[in-house]
Amino acid sequence: MSWAGTYFFLALVSAACTTTAVIQARKVYWFVPVYFAMGWLAGELALIHLIWQVAVTALLAFTGGLSEPLAQAGLGIFALSWLGLVYLHCQAMETPRHLGAALRRGLGQDYRAGIPVERQHLLADDISARHWLQPFRFKRQGVRRHSQISYSDAGKRNLLDIYHPHEPREGGFPVLLQVHGGAWMIGEKEQQALPLMYHMAQRGWLCVAINYRLSPQAAFPAHIIDVKKAIAWIREHIREYGGNPDFIAITGGSAGGHLSALAALTPNREEWQPGFEQADTTLQAAVPFYGVYDFLDRFDIRPEMSMEEMVADRVMQCTREENPGIWASVSPLDHVSSSAPPMFVIHGTHDSLVWVEEARAFVSALQPVASHPVAYAELPGAQHAFELFHSVRTDHTANAVGHFLEWTHAQWLEQQLKAAS
Repeated sequence: MSWAGTYFFLALVSAACTTTAVIQARKVYWFVPVYFAMGWLAGELALIHLIWQVAVTALLAFTGGLSEPLAQAGLGIFALSWLGLVYLHCQAMETPRHLGAALRRGLGQDYRAGIPVERQHLLADDISARHWLQPFRFKRQGVRRHSQISYSDAGKRNLLDIYHPHEPREGGFPVLLQVHGGAWMIGEKEQQALPLMYHMAQRGWLCVAINYRLSPQAAFPAHIIDVKKAIAWIREHIREYGGNPDFIAITGGSAGGHLSALAALTPNREEWQPGFEQADTTLQAAVPFYGVYDFLDRFDIRPEMSMEEMVADRVMQCTREENPGIWASVSPLDHVSSSAPPMFVIHGTHDSLVWVEEARAFVSALQPVASHPVAYAELPGAQHAFELFHSVRTDHTANAVGHFLEWTHAQWLEQQLKAAS
């Protein structure tokens, strides 16, 4: 293939990726994995794609390659793609407006006033271009990591990593537990939420990322049992690493969003705590990202794109007709109650794997009954797994989650002081 032909081919691929990121088209059936990947990478790395594409075009122009008709046709296609990429970048820059509005609706217009003055300077409102222009560079100065710590007896699948600041914090670091996603069948603790964990660790939080048993080797409820084992381990051992076991928040995306919401809504459920029934698995806050909240799809949100067959065969290892009780019990929607901890639910409008309507239904059910605040942010243009690496949208979201967690921790501290007085 000639240079002009290669350039034209790259233009077509670029335009296709940009189009999938701009358009919300989810009923694409067997094409979903490819559609997701194309839209995800184009949407989160829009400006980076624009930079390399302009650089390739400049190089071709410098060598005289743009004089060929095929290359000129490619330039026209690239130009349309560049307009789309600029739109996607501008859309991502609007993320703090949507997140800020969600926090003000959920926590109150002046929620920042509820955060102690000595913590206010740690609230980040801006992002650094050097982070999102280096999307896979995660490490931050002043953060220490402890790796491969065992919290139970399932070998590699029951290991955790700890991230925390070098300097201790008076009263201990509040804890954020991260649960990875991967359709309950794949995933590792080192692969997800690193931007958020390093962001929080730099600001005086201790973050714990866990592995848990995966399907099809393990069936539900093994996954949630392991999450609760990790909570119990944190309560017993986290002081050794400078953490405060009395305040544990939880987060996770996709399957991890499902498990984090389920854990937050089912504290101390004995049948999911075999052998450690007396352990306190209460959580003080939860931030589920693009989670699955209703295994039964009782609102008929995605009848043509159902995950039921895969979930029944590999994850639940029984059909909903064979055991409707357990299918309902592992749905966070079945556990909404007034005792839910403060929650910040985050979902993207363009999620092609877990549709945003599922988050809307969950939040609509939880908000009227919850005694603690439930904030909900719906991010325009965001795909599934949008926050796995640094991007404009990811870094703004980490800032907003930091605001929410600081606020919930401040409210918890205030309650502790009142109880002690």
